[in-house]
Amino acid sequence: MANPDDTTGRDLTLGVALQDLPDGGCLQGQVAGEDAILVRRGDALFAVGASCSHYHGPLAEGLIVDDTVRCPWHHACFSLRTGEATAPALDSIPCWRVERAGDTVYVRERQEAPAKTRPAATKSHPASVVIVGGGAAGLAAADMLRRQGYAGPVTMLSSDAAPPCDRPNLSKDFLAGTAPEEWIPLRPAEYFDEHHISLVLGARVAALDIAQHRVTVEDGTTYDFGALLLATGADPVRLEIPGADPGRLCFLRSLADSRAIVSRLASARRVLVVGASFIGLEAAAALRSRGLDVDVVAPEQQPLARVLGEELGGFLRGVHEAHGVSFHLGQTVEKMEGRRATLSGGDTVEADFVVVGAGVRPDLSLAERAGLAVDRGIVVNEYLETSVPGIFAAGDVARYPDPRTGQRVRIEHWVVAQRQGQTAARNMLGQRQPFRDVPFFWTQQYDTQVSYVGHAEGWDEIKVEGSLQGGDATVTYRREGRVLATATLGRDIESLRAELAMERSS
Repeated sequence: MANPDDTTGRDLTLGVALQDLPDGGCLQGQVAGEDAILVRRGDALFAVGASCSHYHGPLAEGLIVDDTVRCPWHHACFSLRTGEATAPALDSIPCWRVERAGDTVYVRERQEAPAKTRPAATKSHPASVVIVGGGAAGLAAADMLRRQGYAGPVTMLSSDAAPPCDRPNLSKDFLAGTAPEEWIPLRPAEYFDEHHISLVLGARVAALDIAQHRVTVEDGTTYDFGALLLATGADPVRLEIPGADPGRLCFLRSLADSRAIVSRLASARRVLVVGASFIGLEAAAALRSRGLDVDVVAPEQQPLARVLGEELGGFLRGVHEAHGVSFHLGQTVEKMEGRRATLSGGDTVEADFVVVGAGVRPDLSLAERAGLAVDRGIVVNEYLETSVPGIFAAGDVARYPDPRTGQRVRIEHWVVAQRQGQTAARNMLGQRQPFRDVPFFWTQQYDTQVSYVGHAEGWDEIKVEGSLQGGDATVTYRREGRVLATATLGRDIESLRAELAMERSS
């Protein structure tokens, strides 16, 4: 995208010279007091809202791809024609009518969102949809069903006590105290009633009867389905630490988990983080920013080296150490006696409580008991359909064919879960859309954000361009000369371009 116009307050209704708007270019300004961008694609002209509806990222700094604009922060995508959103954004952005008079372009009235038509039920539409899971994939699926005009009953069965929430925030800004709790729900309470989505909380599904198309929750209530989505997510690995007081051990997956950690902070001075996973390190950063002394114990020699490589992992370790975090690597916790933890290397660490960030395991129990094909995840095809027609899986539990490598993969990324939920919803309606999205995730640790596109379980070459220490770098992961993944610091547009290149190469 061309650099946005510096005059962000420019009134786009007064006219813009066509020569100031090159093909693929963008001008930022205002329309009736609202921030907007004006975009040109060939002879087509578009005016849409200037901010991503996810975290309000600046779309003028994003990437124009065909008739869409992609957010530089977390890779949400919006139609320039309708404003329709793709995850992680759920809400559309405003659009205005654009008119050309000679060599001048004018932005006119705001356009109303197209009315949602409810197509007549067909054989390809299920009589009802049940979604097992109340996380990112489950909500995205329910939302997309309604956006596609599906009028049948939609039921979400969530084992959680809280409505679907912004899970990445639980280990980042919410835990750090910079995001209030009212920001955490993905949808307001009234959304579910307004969209006729039955959200049942505290409902753990105990049995799936494939022959009868029925699920049964633990209290004995049954739900019949025409189509079923399994989005059961993953559970934290619950390490056994000899001698540990269960009251001192905290895990971090749900809103209740994050609340429980926050509730301890008033009386705590030191915390021990067990595990140098993304969750563990994000929690360490959040708690250190609140002024706690933080020790991190992990068996690996370098944090995140298996995912990001030695150099980038070492850089993130240095960021933490610069903020006062102490690392005890190549060690585990052998035992605890009160506040004292004894490590396998002989060190001892004092802690008021312990946060365990040792990874997660997919919740496959329901699928296994029902006889679905399972192989380190619920096996699905390119349409996210399981071994049983009409039953789909999405999110942390789904093991799907990667179109770029031909290998089956299971990816624990929040944006991937959302996009799979959206694709599964379309396929429940008979659209037969293969899931081909390039995986994306981000991690925020203090003021350092790493954006990562692609998927590299192994590589034979890592190339670092730029300066990690300067916060301006691109890290490329290759195997046999082929780019598998790209991580960036301070290069949002490069991350978007890397994502696009991977899409077009598959």
